[in-house]
This record gives sequence, structure tokens and C-alpha cells, in this order.
Amino acid sequence: MAVDDAEFREFFASQYPRLCWLGCALTASPAQAEELAQEALVRTWWRWRLVGRPQDPASYARRVLVNRHRSLLRRAATEARSFARIGLEQAAMPAGDERAMVLWQAVQDLPVRQRSVLVLRFYEDLPEAEVARLLGLSLGTVKSRCHRALAQLRDRLGSPSLDPSNSGTGEAP
Repeated sequence: MAVDDAEFREFFASQYPRLCWLGCALTASPAQAEELAQEALVRTWWRWRLVGRPQDPASYARRVLVNRHRSLLRRAATEARSFARIGLEQAAMPAGDERAMVLWQAVQDLPVRQRSVLVLRFYEDLPEAEVARLLGLSLGTVKSRCHRALAQLRDRLGSPSLDPSNSGTGEAP
């Protein structure tokens, strides 16, 4: 099946920045984020080419990125058992006001699993069920990780407004 180059180029242009940000939020590394985004788009292109355009290509690409990130986490955990890790890469900071930077740093200090849930749930604005599906977790696990992450952020930042159940807008980090 032939790939509609113009359609895929348009898709690439619209999704690449968003996938890069998602990757950066998950990894705290702009370089790894770009690699994840590029790989997700390459795999989406192959799917597009071999079996036709996915029903929801943005969701498909996001799922590829998250699954690839999970795979890399498993590999890193295996390597960590064998080798001592030397330092962490410096977290990527968003442009903007000081409060956003403080919040971003606090999010980056969360455990990877909690950070992944928060990024997908609140930055990507995905429903809990979709976050559970993407991460291969039960709905209850997603809810508990989200709750614990928000509690840690509240404790670190001293802000009860981080709890979406307490705010009128339902928004969180």
C-alpha cells in the first residue's frame, strides 16, 4: 500500500513537537526525547506504509513512544543491576515563570513511574483508563500512583491547590 507522502508529512509536522515534549516529560532528557519521538514517527510511518493509515495515528504514535520508553526503562534497570550508574542527566526545564520551573523540577524529582502517570494524565490530558492502557497498568494502580505523586508534590511545594479534587477547574500540574 502506498504512503500518501503529503499526508504523512503533515502528520509528522503536527505531531513531532508534541511527541518531543511528551518524551522530554517522561525522560527528563531532550536528546532522549527527540530519539523517542523520531522512533515513534518512524514506526508509525512503517505501519502507515504496510497496512495503511492507523485509525488514530496520533494515539498510535503516542503509544509507540510510551511503549518504547517502557522498554528502555526495563533495559536501564537491567543494566543498573550490572553497572553502577554515574549521575543523572540534568532535567529539562520549561520556559516560563519561576513557579512553573519550580513545579517542573518537583515533577522531575518524582519516581519515574509516578512522573509517567502525571505527565500522561495531566499534561497529555488523557483519561485514567487510557493512561492505564498505555502503561500496561490496572486502573487502580494509575489512580494510586497519581494520588501519591500529587501528595508528594503538595508536601514538597506546600500547596493544597495541586489536588485536582480541591480545585474548581479540575486541573493539576
